[in-house]
Amino acid sequence: MDLENTKAQMRKGILEYCILSVLSRNSCYASDIIRELKEAKVIVVEGTLYPLLTRQKNAGLLSYRWEESQQGPPRKYYELTAEGREYLTDLDRSWDELVESVNLIRTR
Repeated sequence: MDLENTKAQMRKGILEYCILSVLSRNSCYASDIIRELKEAKVIVVEGTLYPLLTRQKNAGLLSYRWEESQQGPPRKYYELTAEGREYLTDLDRSWDELVESVNLIRTR
């Protein structure tokens, strides 16, 4: 088996959850989200982010607003909607249950 491929698949599976978690703290410009995900080693390819943001926006989990920039064109800032916050709360609960289950298996 290819360890790097397995690790990439695991990261891909939690990427949407991580995006919502980043946005739960404050609204962000896409490059800020990418930077945080890269620092956490969750995302490698930037092009992966934009389709996920669009899908989450279309699902009603995110909204965005345009802000003028001192350094060029206006920037699109993403933020969680009320529905997105509820969804994230459910994901937090599911994540905790999953981690607990995996840890039970690992420690037997």
